Amino acid sequence: QAELAESGGGLVQAGGSLRLSCVANGRTVSSVGMGWFRQAPGKEREFLAAIIWTGIDATWYSDSVKGRFTISKDKAKNTLYLQMSGLKSEDTAVYYCGAQTRAGRPLQSTLSYDYWGQGTQVTVSS
Repeated sequence: QAELAESGGGLVQAGGSLRLSCVANGRTVSSVGMGWFRQAPGKEREFLAAIIWTGIDATWYSDSVKGRFTISKDKAKNTLYLQMSGLKSEDTAVYYCGAQTRAGRPLQSTLSYDYWGQGTQVTVSS
């Protein structure tokens, strides 16, 4: 069983919405923080949003998705969500969730994450 399992990607028209889910299993259930990233072909993995997993609901967003994407969690289901609306063609990428199990590192950096999901493809048609 994977430590993180994403789902919810697919093909959507520009302006549409999708909700991604990421289920935490095993060691990631007790993560400190979790985040969403994406990676388009030929580009580096890009930070989108992050949330404190245990405790306060502090969140962070990149400027590119602020106001369009919302990160949330359901601790009872060990599930992280990314609600995406107003999708644009440039949002097309593979989306990954990540888990940070040791505190003290910035959640906006890929280097701060200890586990990654397998990724889910989001394709936005114009």
